[in-house]
Amino acid sequence: MIVNTEMVDYISELSRMELRAGEKQAMTAQLEQIIAYMNVLNQLDTQGIEPMSHVFPVKNVLREDEPAPSQDRAQLLAGSPSGGKEAFLVPKAVE
Repeated sequence: MIVNTEMVDYISELSRMELRAGEKQAMTAQLEQIIAYMNVLNQLDTQGIEPMSHVFPVKNVLREDEPAPSQDRAQLLAGSPSGGKEAFLVPKAVE
């Protein structure tokens, strides 16, 4: 695939980037290099290779859920200008 300035203009418009003339030429060369490398990767034999969801083994990085006592409701609602007994009272936002 040949990358020309019209294609770079189109891509820069999609990405909402403004490129000057010198930057357009540099971007054209860089996109050609990227596409050439993708063509090299497309020629690799990947038969029998399992697909990966991530290049590194990823473990669950979230902490375990542990129940903990919450703040006192009355104390939390004390700073509300029009707090009710159960929740913050706010004006209606949608008709």
